[in-house]
Amino acid sequence: MNAARLGLLTIGHSTHAAAAFVALLKRHGVTAVADVRSTPHSRFNPRFDREPLAAALAAEGVRYLWLGRALGGRPDDPACYVEGRIRYARVAATEPFRRGLARVLREAAGHRTALMCAEKEPLDCHRTLLVARALDGKGVDVAHIHADGALEPHGAAMDRLLDRLKMPRDDLFRTREELIAAAVARQEGRIAHANGAPPARGGGGAP
Repeated sequence: MNAARLGLLTIGHSTHAAAAFVALLKRHGVTAVADVRSTPHSRFNPRFDREPLAAALAAEGVRYLWLGRALGGRPDDPACYVEGRIRYARVAATEPFRRGLARVLREAAGHRTALMCAEKEPLDCHRTLLVARALDGKGVDVAHIHADGALEPHGAAMDRLLDRLKMPRDDLFRTREELIAAAVARQEGRIAHANGAPPARGGGGAP
């Protein structure tokens, strides 16, 4: 499999109506949704619970698979936490995460695939800071579907993160990857799950 020839999208279900969510997927030709929520339920938007979502997507001819155990932002492994807060670098180094990425790439080889989580803003979600970043590092073309339907390439999203954090896009002493790593670490400190315990099975917070 040549990962560089694959393309993946990401999307947050946010508070979309079911029809509006499906319309966003269809607008971008999505034929498979990979749910990367650790807990595939939504306390406030039950239409995005695992079972009704899978059924709604199937009715539209869109495949659904849940990969939250491998690619979720709240892993059960206590080794992924430091002082009670999740550390994405530790998650990315685990075997389950690597297997999850491989599963996504297999799906993307046959389907236009979107990674789905809850957050509306890509920069506020582990699907971007953890999963999409790892895929981008493998040479996969990743783009983020915004709530208004606009498509943002992952590189542009990282530029926006640097701008949001008032960090330079270029630096004489650091490579672009080092700048992005620093920005992701800062953003992770703001949004990553902080508890130190296995994820509560009920949704909310950072999926």
